[in-house]
Amino acid sequence: FPPAVFPLSCAVQSYSWGKVGLESEVAKLLASSDPLVQIQPDRPYAELWMGAHPRGDAVIRDNRIPQKTLGQWITDNPACLGSKVKDAFQGHLPFLFKVLSVNTALSIQAHPNKELAAKLHAQFPEHYPDANHKPEMAIALTPFEGLCGFRPVEEIVSFLQSVPELRALIGEVAAEQLERSGSDDPRGVSAALRVCFTRLMKSEKKFFVDQLNMLVKRISQEAAEGKDTSGSNGDLLLRLHSQYPGDIGCFTIYFLNLVRLEPGEAMFLGANEPHAYLHGDCVECMACSDNTVRAGLTPKFIDVLTLCEMLNYTPAPSSSKIFPAAQSQLDPSIYLYDPPVPDFAIMRIEIPPSIKLYLVSAVDSASILLVIQGTAVGTSTAAASEMTLRRGSVLFISANESISLHLSSPDGMLLFRACCLL
Repeated sequence: FPPAVFPLSCAVQSYSWGKVGLESEVAKLLASSDPLVQIQPDRPYAELWMGAHPRGDAVIRDNRIPQKTLGQWITDNPACLGSKVKDAFQGHLPFLFKVLSVNTALSIQAHPNKELAAKLHAQFPEHYPDANHKPEMAIALTPFEGLCGFRPVEEIVSFLQSVPELRALIGEVAAEQLERSGSDDPRGVSAALRVCFTRLMKSEKKFFVDQLNMLVKRISQEAAEGKDTSGSNGDLLLRLHSQYPGDIGCFTIYFLNLVRLEPGEAMFLGANEPHAYLHGDCVECMACSDNTVRAGLTPKFIDVLTLCEMLNYTPAPSSSKIFPAAQSQLDPSIYLYDPPVPDFAIMRIEIPPSIKLYLVSAVDSASILLVIQGTAVGTSTAAASEMTLRRGSVLFISANESISLHLSSPDGMLLFRACCLL
């Protein structure tokens, strides 16, 4: 039998928003997993892609395997996915697992549902490269910040009243419509919110740049005088404006929740949920797709009309955006993040220092295992030889295969495992 458990060498993406050099978690993981890697101190190490995506297919680190990449290997050995996964996802690995190291904000974006994805792909294949949806989950590795979902209406109304530049962009009629909308009529609230947000995003470039400059000038002066600018979300505004001067995305902070995650906390981004990662390091898992509808904080193609049409305009507090992990009844080392989509789930595995032999148990799905902390020697009947696991190691595990970890680190291990639990 060919080995069905093997180490991977994964693709790095150097997007401009990434943390630079060894400030990046991506770079640190690379450097510790492979001592021969030269980390360039001025290069952004934004994303590590662990999977079989054509634009970043992982390379197999086992010279007994003739296939060079994970994608080729899965094509030749589709049974490795597990029978249910293979049938449900037409012989493809249904998820892409990543590490992200974010230094400056990513674009304000949302991902389409399957129906809209198919339509966008048919109409504009150059901007929407496939017909799949793209739900995502991010789990913080370091303190992590992002914008996610619409704020409660009272927070937005409060900003409309204390930020005259925002009110000028939205216009008096739309602002009053939102102020008058009552909590007893959620559809009315969503409709008013849609009008306000669309008016903001579609405002005339020269007009919004003037208003933004006035706002930035005013808040900078207030901050210099030692005044409290939190009523205008001043700190975040100045930070985003310094990263993307003159960008309409700076105003979205008055509509979207600021979500702060501590390590181990997660947020799930379903279809049509507006979001933008701002800062920090995370592991992320997503359905295999590149469909992103953008509308600000980016130099890339933006599609404001589609974004404003598709968004989920349901207000909710930022606390509701934190997705809970469930500790496993069978194995207390496992915390499961199981989102409401079939494409992927993530396990956080925290092995305490007292355990020296740990079984990574078999699941009925191909999975990808990432080591964040600790060292071990891994053995498996499905592996060609024993494997040294250390910080940054990535393993592919075929469906229904297990691995025994012989731990050698005094402080236990922290692992993340992405799989598909149908």
